[in-house]
Amino acid sequence: MNDNIAAFSKVLDPNDNSTGGGTASAVAGAMAAALVAMVARLSIGREGSEAASFYKTLVSEAELLATELFTGGRKDSEAFADVMASFKMPKETEEQQTLRRQAIDEAMLKATRTPLINAEKCRQVLDLKQKLEGLSNPNTASDLECAGHLAKAGLLGCLANVKINVPSLKNKSQADHIAKKVEKLIILD
Repeated sequence: MNDNIAAFSKVLDPNDNSTGGGTASAVAGAMAAALVAMVARLSIGREGSEAASFYKTLVSEAELLATELFTGGRKDSEAFADVMASFKMPKETEEQQTLRRQAIDEAMLKATRTPLINAEKCRQVLDLKQKLEGLSNPNTASDLECAGHLAKAGLLGCLANVKINVPSLKNKSQADHIAKKVEKLIILD
């Protein structure tokens, strides 16, 4: 958890260039998931509400997504660090150039897959939020609305990171596969 907080702190520091939008987007998704869990908890036992098991299931799923997305923010920060480190590798000899190219390719794949995984989780948070619409405690309406805005921002931000990294992937089949996944996750308003 401390590593997750450290990555989040870097996002909040405007003078720190070691992490950015991917981490911020995953954290936005984590906050959205936590709000969905809260709204579901506060909806249990309300007159005219669904069975407690409906809300408890949503609480459990949302809490897990909150944890996974907060960790996903750290993983995104680490993926970016790996990219930066790979570009700093020595390249004087042919062997060093080969190792450097391999490291860059591996780091770029990780820096593409990580925000894709986070985007998929943000999409799940949006789905949970939609399940609560019209079935939640009316006093939490603004919380549920905020959860939707944060989850959408998280999803779109993660997808932006994926899209910018896909052209750097050397394996065309991997790039095409990831691009297809992105298309399925894009929100059309």
